[in-house]
Amino acid sequence: MKFLKGTKIYSIVKGACPVCQSESMYLERNPYKLSKTLKMKERCSNCKTKYKIEPSFFYGAMYVSYPVGLFFAGFAFVLSYLVFDIGLITTYGIIVVVMFASLPLILRISRNIWINLFMSFEKTKSRKEVLK
Repeated sequence: MKFLKGTKIYSIVKGACPVCQSESMYLERNPYKLSKTLKMKERCSNCKTKYKIEPSFFYGAMYVSYPVGLFFAGFAFVLSYLVFDIGLITTYGIIVVVMFASLPLILRISRNIWINLFMSFEKTKSRKEVLK
């Protein structure tokens, strides 16, 4: 994944600071700890970027979560119905299970995409090695 460092894809997949990409934006790395799924740090400790640009900033991530959810559902459909040739009713059930199981991932990915629409990587702010 290091070869993608400096790209928006890296920041979106890793949940890293969109400006310096040196640390995670989230207090808990595991999205399946449901009480902490959306808990974010206020600022990046490296570049001091404030993540919540304005109050209710991440409400916009709702609009991103719809196509992200469609991607997950579409992937489940293609895999179960077209690849494994499972019946439609069972495929529907599989899609429902996949959507419930992937909800924490969808929420985080949507937030990551949303913040990366407004901020970009700055090489000058990325963590520099300190000589000791």
